[in-house]
Order: sequence, then C-alpha cells, then structure tokens
Amino acid sequence: MVDIDKLRQIYKFGKELSIEDAGILIKSAKSKSFKKKEVIIEEGALKKDVYFIRSGLVRAYCINDKGDEITFGLIAENQILTNIDIILFDQPSRFYYECIEDTKTFSIDFDKVQNIIERNPKLERNRKFFARNAMKKMLQRLETFVLMNAEERYEDFIKNNPTLSNRVPDKYLANVLGITPVSLSRIRARIVKRKKSGR
Repeated sequence: MVDIDKLRQIYKFGKELSIEDAGILIKSAKSKSFKKKEVIIEEGALKKDVYFIRSGLVRAYCINDKGDEITFGLIAENQILTNIDIILFDQPSRFYYECIEDTKTFSIDFDKVQNIIERNPKLERNRKFFARNAMKKMLQRLETFVLMNAEERYEDFIKNNPTLSNRVPDKYLANVLGITPVSLSRIRARIVKRKKSGR
C-alpha cells in the first residue's frame, strides 16, 4: 500500500519528478526518527544513506585542533542530508551531523539511488537539479562572506531562514555566520535600536 505521506514528501525532492518516479523511490525509502542531540552521521562514518528531512533540524559541525565544535551548516525541513565525503570523495566523513530537535526523516541508500537513476533516465534530470541547487547554495554562502559584513550576513540569513533563528542556539547561529555569540548579540541590539528610531 502506498504511503501518501511518503509520496508527498518525496515528491518535493525536485522539479518534474513524476508520481511514477516518486513511487520507485518510495519502495526503497525508510522512515527514520532521531531524538534531539542524537548524531545521525559521525566523524569517520562510512554510511551512504541519503536523508530527506521531513521535520526537525540538524546541525553539521566539525571539531577543530583546540577541541572546539564549529557549526558550519543547518539542515531543516525539506532539505537533504548525506555523508558528502563518502559520496563525493570515497572517504570517511570529516563531520558530525547532530539533531538540534527531534527529527523525522526518510532515508535511502545512495547506491540504491544510483541504481534507480540508471534504470530511469528521467531521474537524471533530478540529480542534476539537486547538484545545481547544492552548488548554488555553496556559492551564495561564499558570496555572503566575501561581499557582506557580519550584520548584512545576519540579515540575509534571517531573510532566507525566517523561522530558524528562534530554533537555533545562538552559539550555533554565530558559528554559521562566522562571528562570536557576543557579536551576534550586538548586531541584534543595533538592529532593534535602528528599528525603534525608524532608520
């Protein structure tokens, strides 16, 4: 029996994905739930699962030479999470992916995705669509660090992720923006002051 919820979620994977193609993915997809603070992928992992986030929030982080956790990415609803190192470079993960909230996903083994695509050429368009989107996001993130100051980066983040700032601890958000939590507080204070003064 077709899981309508799965169908609706997987159908969001990309543009022009037909119901028939979504059905092929459904047969291979598994529902998985994770608790807050649970690590989905850890450093050194070789797992090839691709996760579609149905609900919840995940942070991507690494640990620097000083032992500090550096959060560099946030993955929320309707986004894809995967061990990019094993898929692109055939090497163990350099990063951790930890749930900030209880998180529900659909997962599918990357090798199965590859097999499905090989048997269904129409899905190749979807893979290219996701690859372009991933590159677009990376380029946009790079541009914010090159072309914007810290306050502009914060405002850009809030504009593009209006619900996340209330769901993410300040230390993680500050990491993603490349600033300290103290700087983040100052930026917020300046913005509030500017709005009160009508400027």
